Amino acid sequence: MKFSIKSGNPEKQRSACVVVGVFEPRKLTDAAQAMDNVTNGYIGGILRRGDMDGRAGSTLVLHNMPDALCERVLLVGLGKEREFNDKAYGDAVRAAFKALQKTGATDAALFLTDVPLKQRDAAWKVSQTVIVAMESFYRFERLKSKTEGVKPQLRTVTLGTTRRAELAASEEALQQGLAIADGMNLTKDLGNLASNICTPTYLAKQAVSIAKAHKLKATILEPKDMEKLGMGSLLAVARGSRQPAKLIVLEYWGQAKKEKPVVLVGKGVTFDTGGISLKPAAEMDEMKYDMCGAASVLGVITAIARMRLPVNVVGIIPATENMPGGNATKPGDVVTSMSGQTIEILNTDAEGRLILCDALTYAERYEPDTVIDIATLTGACVIALGHVASGLLSNDETLADELLHASAHAADRAWRLPLWDDYQEQLKSNFADMANIGGRAAGTITAACFLSRFTGKYRWAHLDIAGTAWKSGKEKGATGRPVPLLTQFLIERTRKRNT
Repeated sequence: MKFSIKSGNPEKQRSACVVVGVFEPRKLTDAAQAMDNVTNGYIGGILRRGDMDGRAGSTLVLHNMPDALCERVLLVGLGKEREFNDKAYGDAVRAAFKALQKTGATDAALFLTDVPLKQRDAAWKVSQTVIVAMESFYRFERLKSKTEGVKPQLRTVTLGTTRRAELAASEEALQQGLAIADGMNLTKDLGNLASNICTPTYLAKQAVSIAKAHKLKATILEPKDMEKLGMGSLLAVARGSRQPAKLIVLEYWGQAKKEKPVVLVGKGVTFDTGGISLKPAAEMDEMKYDMCGAASVLGVITAIARMRLPVNVVGIIPATENMPGGNATKPGDVVTSMSGQTIEILNTDAEGRLILCDALTYAERYEPDTVIDIATLTGACVIALGHVASGLLSNDETLADELLHASAHAADRAWRLPLWDDYQEQLKSNFADMANIGGRAAGTITAACFLSRFTGKYRWAHLDIAGTAWKSGKEKGATGRPVPLLTQFLIERTRKRNT
C-alpha cells in the first residue's frame, strides 16, 4: 500500500474513488459540499431521499456522478458533529477502508483529514489515518496453504488536503504513521505465529535480523551466561522446557551515548502452560500471546529505527517457555534473583514477574534514564480494565503523566493504578524475602509491587497489556498494542529536548 499527501480540491481528483464525510443528520463536510456543487446537487439529492443520513460508521458508494472527474464517491458517516471525537474519527476511517476493500478501486483520495476535530491538527489525523488503514488491511495468512477471500484491489491512497500550509507537518506525520504501522505489523506477526515456530530461539533470530537491517547492536545471552549473572529467577521458569531460554538485548543509539537511554523490557514467554500450576485447557492456545510484550519491544525499535528517531533505546527481552515436567520449578521452591533477593514461588503460573525481575536488574548496567516494562502479566488487569485500556503503574509521577499523555495522543489507551506501599504487605513470605503472588485481591497491583522491588535505581513504569495485546473470538489475533503508545512517548521525548 502506497500513501502520499497532496494539496488539492476533491472535485478535481481524477481518482478511482474520492472519500468524503457526512455528519448526521445529512450535513455535508466542506469536501462533500465541493463534490455536491460540481455535480449540481447530486449528493444532496441522495441524502434527501434517505439513502444516507450520516450515522457513524455508515457508508455509501456513488457511481457515475454527473460532471465528476472521479469514478466513484464514497460517503462516510461521521455521526453527530458535536460528538465527533478521536474515536469517532478512527471509526470513520476504519469504515471508509472497509468499504473501499469491497470496491474495485485501485486508488483512492481521502478528504477526511480536513474535517474539524477538537484539539487535533492535520498531522494527528494523517498519522491516525495511516495506522488505521494499515490495520484494516492486515492479514495473517503465513501458515495457511491457501489464502482466503479476494484480495482488495486498492494499491494507492492519497490523503488530500485543501490547506497547503499543513503539507510539511502532514508529510512528517505520514512517515511516522507508516513507521508505527510497520512496527505494529511486526508485533502482530510475532504474536500470531504458532508457539512451535515462535520459540525463544526464533525471537532471538528476529532480533538479530532487525539489528542487521537497521545497523543496531544485538546481544543474545544463553542459559550459561544467565547462570554466571545469577539470574536464578528467570532460569527457574525455564527449567521445565526443552527450549533454551534467551536474554535478548537490542541497542538503538540515535543520540550521543552520553545521553542515558530508555530501556524497554518485554516479557517473552513464548508459551505459558502455567507450569506445575497448570492452566485450565480452555483457551490455553492463546498463551502463545504471552510474548506480546517482547514482540512490542521489537516493534517499537523497528518503528524508531525506520524514523531514525534521535533517542537512545535499549530493548531487553527475557524469553522462555513455561512448561511442566520432571525438572520444572514447583510451588514452594525458593530461588535467588540476580538482585540477590530471594523469592518463594507459591504459584508457577505467576512466571512473568519472575523473568522480568532479573531483566529489570540487568537493565541497571545501562544506567538508564527510564525503564518501562511491557507484559501480558495478570488476568486481574482484564477484570479491572477489560480489553480497552492497558494498566499503568509507576514509581515516578512525571513518567506516568508522560505515558498517559502519549496514550491519549496515540489513541492507545492506558489507565493508571496505584502503587502504594500498603499493597506490599500481601507479598510477605515466611521463608524468603518475598512471595511471587499476593493473593486474589488487587492482583495487578501486587504484581507491579513485586516488580517495583527491583527498580529502586531508576525511574520505572509497568504496562500490563494482558487485556489489550490480543483479541479472542471471531477477530482472534494480536493487536500490535502498545507500539503506538510507546513510540509516541519516544517521539515526544525528542520534541521536548529540542524545545
